[in-house]
Amino acid sequence: MLHPPKARKIPHTHHLHGDTRLDEYYWLRERDNPEVLRYLDEENDYFRSIMQPLEPLTEELFEEMCSHIVDNDVEVPVQDGPFFYYRCMVAKKEYPVYARKRAQTREELDKCPEEIMLDVNTLANTGEFLSVSLYRISPDHRYLAFLENHDGTDRYTLRIKDLHTGEFLDDQISNIFIEQSLEWDNSRQFIYYITVDETQRPFRLWQHQIGFPASEDVLVYEESDSTYTLALTKSLDRQYLFITSHNKNTSEVRLINATDHEQPIAIFWAREPGVLYSVEHRDNEFLVLTNRQRPNFELLKCSEYPSSPASCQPLVPYHDSQYLKHMYPFQNGLILTGRENSLTQMWIYGQGELQPLLWPETLHYVKMGINVDAKSDEVLVHYESFLTPPRTYGLNLINKKMRILRQQEVPGFNPTLYEQKRDWATAEDGTKIPISMVYLRQELTKNGPHPLILYGYGAYGFSMEPFFASSRLPLLDRGIVMVTAHVRGGDEQGRWWYDQGKLMNKRNTFSDFIRVAQHLIANNWTAPRYLAARGRSAGGLLMGAVLNMASDLFQVVAPGVPFVDVVSTMLDVNIPLTTLEWDEWGDPHQPKPYFYIKSYSPYDNVAYQPYPHIYMYAGLNDPRVGYFEPAKFAARLRDRKTDDHILVLKTNLGAGHMGSSGRYAQLRELAEEYAFIFDKLGLKSVIAHDGLGPD
Repeated sequence: MLHPPKARKIPHTHHLHGDTRLDEYYWLRERDNPEVLRYLDEENDYFRSIMQPLEPLTEELFEEMCSHIVDNDVEVPVQDGPFFYYRCMVAKKEYPVYARKRAQTREELDKCPEEIMLDVNTLANTGEFLSVSLYRISPDHRYLAFLENHDGTDRYTLRIKDLHTGEFLDDQISNIFIEQSLEWDNSRQFIYYITVDETQRPFRLWQHQIGFPASEDVLVYEESDSTYTLALTKSLDRQYLFITSHNKNTSEVRLINATDHEQPIAIFWAREPGVLYSVEHRDNEFLVLTNRQRPNFELLKCSEYPSSPASCQPLVPYHDSQYLKHMYPFQNGLILTGRENSLTQMWIYGQGELQPLLWPETLHYVKMGINVDAKSDEVLVHYESFLTPPRTYGLNLINKKMRILRQQEVPGFNPTLYEQKRDWATAEDGTKIPISMVYLRQELTKNGPHPLILYGYGAYGFSMEPFFASSRLPLLDRGIVMVTAHVRGGDEQGRWWYDQGKLMNKRNTFSDFIRVAQHLIANNWTAPRYLAARGRSAGGLLMGAVLNMASDLFQVVAPGVPFVDVVSTMLDVNIPLTTLEWDEWGDPHQPKPYFYIKSYSPYDNVAYQPYPHIYMYAGLNDPRVGYFEPAKFAARLRDRKTDDHILVLKTNLGAGHMGSSGRYAQLRELAEEYAFIFDKLGLKSVIAHDGLGPD
């Protein structure tokens, strides 16, 4: 196709709060309309025609990405009773293999035979989406329960495999949520699961008895408030199941005794608007993390339940500089994880205070590894940075010493060739915005400006970490500087950083990103001609808003599965997860949030102006951002933009929010996106990497 498709305009108006919004592409929401699918096909045809000349570059980038992957990669085994469980990737296979070995100590593993529990590749159909998540081993280690999905939605099916016989049980239950939705009791006779409603909101907790039909399952609890969801977890000591009802601001935990079903379900603390808390258990004592009186959360201990805030006592002094997020009460040590100095951090509790662990780099990302045995003396800790591939430490809880158990191998990677850096930009209101950067040392010996890709997200209190990605190496090697803007809306600097980027503060997210771009330009790191921006989902909203607000700063922008029709989506309670989002964006059924959201909603603010090159992608089965949002956005941009820059929209017709499911398929999609950006920045493609910088 030499020319982009042009979507038909059908007049449609929205009327609310005395305001009228024109929506000539509203009809693209009609998924069953053949004309809609025909339009998406035409967009895909145009995408392929634009990308066809870039196929050699795409293939070059893809092959280089693959060259940095170890064909066979085994994660550090996790001890659980008599077994060590682990996941491995096999050469040329898209999906992982789950295995275990029976051993008493880690040092015995090399001598023990391997038992393959589940080869996910055997569940895959050629060309079809596949996701397997949330596997749980029964307490007697006989059964493997896991969730499986083939369409990219958040509706998964429970399957159970008998590891003694190798056969799958007849027990299959559909409509289960993707995460925090599956746990065994301690008898292994019962498994608990959470199902979703018609909007894919997780809302019902069920008890299923192994070997019995699902029609006999018992409804344990239903969350009737449509602005709340359910989550199911198990205490580290395996004594309790925690049923958490929560939204962005409030939570409420119910407890099930995992051994004694005769004990009634009890609420730990009754929900209180604006109060979030989580619960753990150790040595007949409950531990609580809550923001009830402390915005960055404090650690409490309680000796009984049902409990009340008044009956709990602080375990450590509160420090506003420490943002406490998770707790791990092992038998021989209590570990807290959270954030400090805008980076992830871990602390060990001792003598009434939290002692921070020390790390080798000033930029890093640390978190607890997978640990399922509260009695372990050595626990797994995950570490990485822009320059350090994922590393697993064993932390001894007795002597507090750490040893490296695994350093992920990255063929062809020499960390001394690269450098990482923390920088700061100044927001419109004077707030300092953290910036994380990684680049080829050789490139910084040259005078700027440099080709640069700026990434951002800024929502849900989800932080963007300085993690390692071998897929970046082909771009770094060609002299592209990779930068992350830690804009408000994440929680990089604590809960307040999140609060300052949501609801009626949401525009801070966009202005922060713009100020970061301006800072990079002013300091000669880059120039608009050589600057690209990327973001997906809520980060796609960021990209859409920035396109309208500061299109002249960028040469190319890549919004992935972008949430761009904010007003219309937040008004439609029939769209999956809408009611759950009001605590993040506001409820436009009310006048003040309506007009504020409308002021930045990308679709509602497309202007008759020049725009950069745009690379946009979507998923037809996406339950989180409907395919029609990027489709409408692309159609309106095509109609109104006054430039001759390229705009492409790729819709994956067989996947959802996360795109293709296999590891190689995901890399190929990323290589396509990078090839488009690379080309539009006007860079040379030289395999020997001796042609760095813009033409």
